[in-house]
Amino acid sequence: MFRFTLCAALSLPALLLAADVNSSSAASRPVTFAKDIAPILQERCQECHHVGAMAPMSLVTYEETRPWARAIKDRVVKHQMPPWHIDMHVGITKFKNDMSLSDEQIATISRWADSGAPQGDLKDMPAPKPWPAENEWKAAKELGQPDIVVKSTPYTMQAHHQDVWWRPTVDIGVTEPRWVKAVEIRPGTMPGRRITHHAVAYLVQNDPDSLAPGTDLLLNSRAYMMEWAIGKGYDQYRANTGKLILPGSQISWDVHLHAVGQEIRDNVELALWLYPKGEEPKYRTYLTGFQALRGFQGSKAAGGTRNVDIAPNSISTSDNYTTLQKAARIENFQPHMHLRGKAMAVDAILPDGTIQNISYVGNFNFNWMTNYIFEDEAAPVFPKGTMIHVTAWYDNTRANPNNPDPDEWVGFGDRTVDEMGHAWMNVTYISDEEYSDWASKHKSPSRASR
Repeated sequence: MFRFTLCAALSLPALLLAADVNSSSAASRPVTFAKDIAPILQERCQECHHVGAMAPMSLVTYEETRPWARAIKDRVVKHQMPPWHIDMHVGITKFKNDMSLSDEQIATISRWADSGAPQGDLKDMPAPKPWPAENEWKAAKELGQPDIVVKSTPYTMQAHHQDVWWRPTVDIGVTEPRWVKAVEIRPGTMPGRRITHHAVAYLVQNDPDSLAPGTDLLLNSRAYMMEWAIGKGYDQYRANTGKLILPGSQISWDVHLHAVGQEIRDNVELALWLYPKGEEPKYRTYLTGFQALRGFQGSKAAGGTRNVDIAPNSISTSDNYTTLQKAARIENFQPHMHLRGKAMAVDAILPDGTIQNISYVGNFNFNWMTNYIFEDEAAPVFPKGTMIHVTAWYDNTRANPNNPDPDEWVGFGDRTVDEMGHAWMNVTYISDEEYSDWASKHKSPSRASR
């Protein structure tokens, strides 16, 4: 009551002055590791940066973190870490798995590094955060242990060798139709993660509905189940949405391996979380690789016969269009390119000519194939006939720190030194009536620009 009475008695200028003083006081307060930095690291960094995890250094204690203070500031200011490289000012800006730092958190880290990275009072340190075992499934924290784990046959990668593509086929083992609500892929062991560039799991079964509308059955009898690459988590489908697996179904693996100077034997694993028996979701979702490259197999887009042709010491662009055969909702965005990849944009061109930005990654990093999962209410919905336009930029110059040789021509291929360009997106198809109902409740998308 006293505070209220006192504030009510103050004039507006006095209130503004008090607010200014409080703000200045907060800004001038020393930033310490114990009180300010440790909570940020726990929330956004330590999942990868703890002993035994995939990052090269632990950032749990002050002693572990202090030597990296300047480097941490540099990485977060440049938005290189955490690995969240999507432009939060273009298209969809709300995500289920947002790991980015806020502007305030970045400023706090910068102030801490600039002030000498003080430790502060250890009494202010948050309690240590428990971390799952290294072989724990990421989705287990939210969904519990998977119902089925499908393992590829093991492979041995020699210490020194050209890239290898391992393509075994294994049974899933279901004896009755079951619906999948979430999937996750991982190499079987930590050493296996060093040699596994990426892994694609295809669902093979006698079910044309497993394939996305518009798929040419003569060209493709396998449906994408999931693609995994460094930095990717799991795919969890929205409520009432899933993938159907039938008795006798199999997983066909396509695993890209590379040598690391040590012989390693491992396998890759696919975890499936199922809907309860008898529960059938209304919608199927389809993992789709929307191409930025012309002439890609199965693409009907006009263009040259080569998929990508990047001249030495140049920055190149490639784009492509895919028409939605039915009304659809786009659930996520994961750009996929290789070492010369620089940026990728995805736009929708609606039948009435309206252009809507979906997503843009302007700072692509080959080492982090981050999957950006849209919040349910933010996921864009488009009518039949909408064109999904994907544009990819490639930097084959010395300015690209990941470039192995800027003097080489680069073409399409599976090797890391070759290039690709597509946007992995889960697509849920709906009826025209459902689209009309959705459109009546949402503003019509307006033309946007980058």
